[in-house]
Amino acid sequence: MKRIATLMLVLALVGALASAQMAASPMELLAPAQFDVGFHTTAGDFVIEVQRDWAPHAADRFYSLVRSGYYNGNAFYRVVDHFVAQWGLNPDPLVTAVWVHRTIPDDPVLLSNMAGTVSFAALGRDTRTTQVFINLANNNRLDKLGFAAFGRVVSGMAVALRLAGDYGDGPPQGSGPDQAKIVAEGATYLTRNFPRLDVIYSATLVKTRGR
Repeated sequence: MKRIATLMLVLALVGALASAQMAASPMELLAPAQFDVGFHTTAGDFVIEVQRDWAPHAADRFYSLVRSGYYNGNAFYRVVDHFVAQWGLNPDPLVTAVWVHRTIPDDPVLLSNMAGTVSFAALGRDTRTTQVFINLANNNRLDKLGFAAFGRVVSGMAVALRLAGDYGDGPPQGSGPDQAKIVAEGATYLTRNFPRLDVIYSATLVKTRGR
């Protein structure tokens, strides 16, 4: 219960400010050539390294979301053993609504979806928005489907591997969190129905290199 309860705490502390800032003007920034993002979570800490030339559109969007504070308070709502750990829906539905339709173009697949790499989730061509996942195993079959990895976990992969996967995949594949309901209800839905999810306290830029 402590894990998902932190969603409500984080939302209370930063939600109002984040909502106002992002609703007024979502930031679309040009990412540095290379940067690291530190994730502080209920399961521990990990660091993702991003190189912009791996997938420029993805790198720019990820950088923009991190800089805006969008990932703070997110739950790891889709954790499937030996497959992926996914997040990217804000605990505040008003914040999610600002970004959910702001799609980015596809990138060519230059970096394979190996264990530890990070890619954006998508529903088809040019549909990526905010949801990302860590590959928990070698998922190179995703390469042919157009999932372009843009980063990799360079520290704390053991943390990613122990993220709570109690609920498995969401509908229709499983009975885990329903993404449409997270979009509509945010932390309220998750707290009520999925109390053992792990949560991101903060996602912050820790290092940048080049332009």
